[in-house]
Amino acid sequence: MHSTPLRSLTLACAAAAALFTAGAQAQAPGPVKVGLMLPYTGTFAALGVAIENGFRLYVEENGGKLAGRSVEYFKVDDESDPAKAPENANKLVKRDQVDVLVGTVHSGVAMGMAKVAKDNNALLIVPNAGADAVTGPLCAPNIFRSSFSNWQPAYAMGLVAAEQLKHKTAVTLAWKYAAGDESVKAFKEGFEGKGGKVLKELNLPFPNVEFQALLTEIAALKPDAVYVFFAGGGAVKFVKDYAAAGLKEKIPLYGAGFLTDGTLEAQGDAASGLLTTLHYADDLKVPKDQSFRTAYAKAYKLQPDVYAVQGYDAAQLLAAGLKAAGGDISKRDAVVKGMEQARIDSPRGPFTMSRAHNPVQDIYLRKVVGKSNQLVSVAARSLDDPARGCRM
Repeated sequence: MHSTPLRSLTLACAAAAALFTAGAQAQAPGPVKVGLMLPYTGTFAALGVAIENGFRLYVEENGGKLAGRSVEYFKVDDESDPAKAPENANKLVKRDQVDVLVGTVHSGVAMGMAKVAKDNNALLIVPNAGADAVTGPLCAPNIFRSSFSNWQPAYAMGLVAAEQLKHKTAVTLAWKYAAGDESVKAFKEGFEGKGGKVLKELNLPFPNVEFQALLTEIAALKPDAVYVFFAGGGAVKFVKDYAAAGLKEKIPLYGAGFLTDGTLEAQGDAASGLLTTLHYADDLKVPKDQSFRTAYAKAYKLQPDVYAVQGYDAAQLLAAGLKAAGGDISKRDAVVKGMEQARIDSPRGPFTMSRAHNPVQDIYLRKVVGKSNQLVSVAARSLDDPARGCRM
């Protein structure tokens, strides 16, 4: 006669347990939605793929998760076209409602992404584009960079050219867009600040690669050195054309490291011996770099480059923010604070974030030896971008 109350109690407990389980499942956080806006076609296509590979590698090393949260990817090809940047960024932010935007390579496109991020208070991590304005006048609590500012490697190369290499005059050449303009300006700041003189600043429209007339002009000017800013397919053609014109042996060629990063296989002997400055080199002997290079080669059957490192560190930076927020991406203030205070154990060597959310990092002088950018020395230690115009 006592079985009925006992049975009722058992059923009630079972029902409560079921309700609790259902509630827990309903409240279980979904995946972190990552919007990858990168170039998958055109001159920068290989760079976009390397960034994505690096990002995914870090996630996979952590069981397919970031701070315990699974990751869902949304991808848009930005085509390296600044005119399409607002529309493409809005697809990810408004249509796909991603939690974080990750992109891009082209500085002009990144400027458009930064504006969309500011207008929508969307979290943005820039894994390459060095546009100074992103962590300058456009700086914001929700905008971070895991790469560099255009100022950093170029300014360091200017210092090296004047102080270490003792050059007195230089000519600069770059594509006429944000990255090229800023790189040349920063080289000039470093070079002329140490007593050098830039004789002339040459440029051509992006992505034009008709260099012959400009090479003729360089030969006529006879500077001590030439500083250039090119990347991807344009960098391959310029280095080959410079050597073919007979200038390589007469006037030393220098550049921001993108000139020879991810391009050496195609450049061949024309790149041999070139000196560049960047926040990464191929033989840093950093334990993290050695494990990263092994894992990347195993996963993708390719050797990693600086673009892969920047993608990897974009994921590390996001993970630091998520961890600080207990895995809850909606706790924006905690995520931002965690990212601001992060000390990233990067393959490039450890770095921290500046007040303007740009890496404070060593810039290396590298020399092309065979098919790698070998470390020569540290061109500038813990170089912090001046973040001119940032009012954050």
